[in-house]
Order: sequence, then structure tokens, then C-alpha cells
Amino acid sequence: MDFDQLLTQNNVYVFQAFLVIFVALVADLFQKKIFGTLAKKAERTQNKWDDALLLSIPRPLSAIIWVTGIAFASEIIHKATGAVILEALPPLRDAVIIAALAGLLVLTIQQAEENYLKTDKEIDPTTLDALSKLARISVVITAVLMILQTLGFSISGVLAFGGVGGIAVGFAAKDLLSNFFGGLFIYLDRPFAVGDWVRSPDREMEGIVEKIGWRVTLIRTFDKRPLYIPNSVFSQVAVENPSRMLSRRIKETIGIRYSDADKMEMITSQTKEMLKNHPEINTENTLMVNFNSFAPSSLDFFIYTFTKTKDWEKYHTVKQDILLNILKIVEQNGAEVAFPTSTIHLANQDILENS
Repeated sequence: MDFDQLLTQNNVYVFQAFLVIFVALVADLFQKKIFGTLAKKAERTQNKWDDALLLSIPRPLSAIIWVTGIAFASEIIHKATGAVILEALPPLRDAVIIAALAGLLVLTIQQAEENYLKTDKEIDPTTLDALSKLARISVVITAVLMILQTLGFSISGVLAFGGVGGIAVGFAAKDLLSNFFGGLFIYLDRPFAVGDWVRSPDREMEGIVEKIGWRVTLIRTFDKRPLYIPNSVFSQVAVENPSRMLSRRIKETIGIRYSDADKMEMITSQTKEMLKNHPEINTENTLMVNFNSFAPSSLDFFIYTFTKTKDWEKYHTVKQDILLNILKIVEQNGAEVAFPTSTIHLANQDILENS
């Protein structure tokens, strides 16, 4: 039996099905090669979406090619054999294609998010993460509804069941939903972002924000312990964000001896001039140096000013330099910083001498 006779027999459909699978294999290899080359070229461009799309296409397109090829081959076999089980493949093919297209969109969104985080330092990671999550959730929900419709389920029935079920779930998972919407409000209002130092005067909560999830927010305390806070808590407490302060304040009171009262005016004047000329002091904000109190053991003057730096560590270095300069000014004027003392005045010295 030669090859021509073999093709004329009933098993010619096997050769056709094999040919379809072979074409699918070649098409898959070809598209991977093409899109791999295009993706490398797109990485050299400034656009962040073209390389994200080209890097995301091969896997979903591969799934589409193979499911289409398998469905076409099964249709050939079905016509030749009449196998009833193969009639279920067309709806499954459509469902897989929809899932693959949804996967393409999800991968593109993820890849674009990574590209923006790597190249755009000005973008807010928290907002980008929120937008990415919302977009992916929307794609997945839409794809699931389309797949259900393709498989013969009534979407209206599913939505009606979802409405009734949503009420039941709402009562059963009240805390879960409050945390979810708490996370949503954090993303929209942005009272803090990943990397910010936050604290709450209402609660014992202070540290660096490491992750903002849909249910809890992870804060790393300064003793390096992880603190997991439900998002609903942030709608009930005041949150302070020191990371967003414009500058840091120096507010100190210094006392000199009562015997140095005549030097007070010169000391305060020189201290104010020193602050105005200090490179780390923000002179555009309030700057005050004034004698303000007759204390029990000292004459007190205060300094009130703001640094240019917001960094906590550098702030203390600047503050130390300011205080050391004030000590030098006090010493240069022949005065001394006061400390608590007691002076006893005797009413009649003669009584002591005769006793």
C-alpha cells in the first residue's frame, strides 16, 4: 500500500489533524521568535507600554494558537468519527481564548507597572499599585462573566445571585469589607505611602510603612518588629506623617546666671545673628531669639527656628551644632550657663559673731 492509497482511506483525517497540530507548532515557534525580537527593540524606546505589551504577548498567544489548533483538529476528527465528546471543545476553546486575552491584559498591566517603578522615580508607588490592582480585578471579573456566558450560564442569573449573595456576605464579612474599603480609601486619599514614617497620637503605633494591602497595612516599628494594622483602623484614628513635614523645628530654652543680666541683650543678639547666617537654618520660616523668663535660678531666653533638612538624623547633627555655638557665644561674653543654686541671706551678722 503506497502513500496515495493511504490518503484515500478513511484514516485520512488523522493526517489532517496531525498537519493542523504541526502548523500550530510552527506558528507558535514563529510568533515567539518575532515578538522576542520586537520586545528587545522596544526596550530601547522611551514608551513604557510597547515593551510591556510585546513582552506579555507570547504566552497568551501561544495558548490561543494551541487551543485553536487542537479545536480545529478535533473538529476534523469529529466529522470523521462522529464522537459526541468532541462537541464540547468549541465552547471550551472560546473560554480558553477569553482567558488568554484576559491574561494578556493582566500581564501587560503588571509589566507596565514594573517599568514605571524602575524608570519613573517621581511616580507614587502606592497609587500605581492601587491602579494596577483595580485594573487587573476589572479585567478578571469581566473575563469570568464572559466565560460563564460562553459556557451557557445566564449572566443575569449570576448577577442576581451575586446581589442576593452579596447582602449575605456583607453581613457575614463586615470586618473584611471594612478593611477592604479602608485600604481603598488609603489608596485614594494617600495619607501615607510605602516608605513613609507614620505614627498615631491615639494609638501606640509608629514605624515605617512597608506594605499597604487590601486587608492590612504592614508597618515596621523602629525596633524592627512587624506591626500588622487592619485598614479599617485608619478611618478611626488620627495619623501623623512626619515624612511629609516641610522642615524640622528647634525649640530650646537656655538660662544664664542672674549676675550676667547685663550681658543678656548681647547674647540674644549674637545668637539670632548666628542663626540667620547658619547654612542649615531656614530663614524663611519663623526665627525668634528672646529673653522671656525670670526663672528661680536663671534668666531664660529661648530660640525658635526651623532647619532646612527633614531628615531626622541630620536634624540632630544640625541641632547639636546650634547648641554648641550658643555655648560659645555665652562664654565669649563672659557669662555662664546657669544651674540650680541656693543662696542663704543671714538677717543679722552680729548675732553670729557674738554667739
